[in-house]
Amino acid sequence: MVYISRHAISDNIIFSHDCVSKAQLQQQCKNLAYKQHTFSQLSVQDRSRLLLALAQKIELNQNSLAYQICIEVGRCLRECEAEINKSIALIRYYAHLAPELLANKTIATQASLSQVRFEPLGTLLAIMPWNYPIWQILRFAIPALCAGNACMIKPAPTVGQVSQMLFELVDEQLPFELVWLNTDDTETAIAQTQALAFTGSAATGRQLASMAGKYLRKSVLELGGSNAFIVLDDADIEQAAQDACYSRFRDAGQSCNAAKRIIVCTEVADKFITALVKHTQKLKMGAPWLAETTLGPLHRADLRQQVHAQVTDAVEHGATCLVGGTIPEYEQGWFYPATILDNVNPACRVYHEEVFGPVASILRAKDSLHAIALANDNPYGLGASIYTQNNQHAWDLARQLTVGSVFINRHTSSDLRLPFGGVKDSGFGRELSEFGIYEFVNVKSYWQK
Repeated sequence: MVYISRHAISDNIIFSHDCVSKAQLQQQCKNLAYKQHTFSQLSVQDRSRLLLALAQKIELNQNSLAYQICIEVGRCLRECEAEINKSIALIRYYAHLAPELLANKTIATQASLSQVRFEPLGTLLAIMPWNYPIWQILRFAIPALCAGNACMIKPAPTVGQVSQMLFELVDEQLPFELVWLNTDDTETAIAQTQALAFTGSAATGRQLASMAGKYLRKSVLELGGSNAFIVLDDADIEQAAQDACYSRFRDAGQSCNAAKRIIVCTEVADKFITALVKHTQKLKMGAPWLAETTLGPLHRADLRQQVHAQVTDAVEHGATCLVGGTIPEYEQGWFYPATILDNVNPACRVYHEEVFGPVASILRAKDSLHAIALANDNPYGLGASIYTQNNQHAWDLARQLTVGSVFINRHTSSDLRLPFGGVKDSGFGRELSEFGIYEFVNVKSYWQK
């Protein structure tokens, strides 16, 4: 295995890196464990100061990092700039909050003193995806570092250049390193570390969870999503259509947390679909660094082929393609048009599978309870949205959704202050907020007579 990054449009190789050997991996784990021991002796305040310095360095290099994501992943430049800004905000959020969250908690018992303390687990391994190469790494690592852990990061094989650029900004005192891990050595890496974080597909998540279980390693898995976007018959249709278009087609549809299954009550379905088609037809494909582009290419050729196969299957099984659905004749770049499928039914693969590309599936519901049943009739459980002018009804319905988060009159997203993660095939564990910082700590009890 070799890490190879390609230009999103020309497909030329722009970066390559060999994997480390198993012996080199084991030595890196040993060195990082030594560094972690020293780092963990620092106060939370001192660890936070080091992270704030990293945030400043990223801010000074945000233009070059955003542009590198743009040409390596293929996402629109404005979207890449937003990723960097959110990553900087994440670091500052945790650096300022960590001293409070990790403070010792004194508990009243029969003891003269009893406490709960939050201590690091050691060295953590994170296996990260390509779609948000800066944000995904930092979303995992920053709270873990605040707690005194070391973080060893395996980047996705296709985003090596921007990953290396990020780690060139990391201070030597931080136990925070890239590992050019060979996939065949993943089990060795898990055995050599104390916990695992993974963001990616459910299929790979199952394999990694099995390895982690073998060595009794704590793991947090943020896997796929097929978020339901529910439009009830009293919704603001124009706002719902605008939000659905943005959520489904941003980042060329390559986001686990996007609206993917749009469930519309029959009474307003035609009106909503007309509005959604209108907004979708305004999207413009093109080079992702151009200001006028609103829909960049997919990341790889095989990803485009997979999306197109799902669309073709849906049409063959009774769905109607209202917009898009054909591979465009672009000489360069793995472009796929914004596509809307109506009348999606259980015979279609897109009904059950995650679609990691710019394809919206429309399912028609008889009423609100039918909409909830359709939303839950899916292997994934990351997030969902409900659009209605009756907030109390929305809260009542939200309790019935088997997902990790529900947004009312807004598309699904992540907020630094709220936990992020899912249930069912979307994985387990939480990132962000106070709950994210407690995932990778030893919650340790102390009792003094």
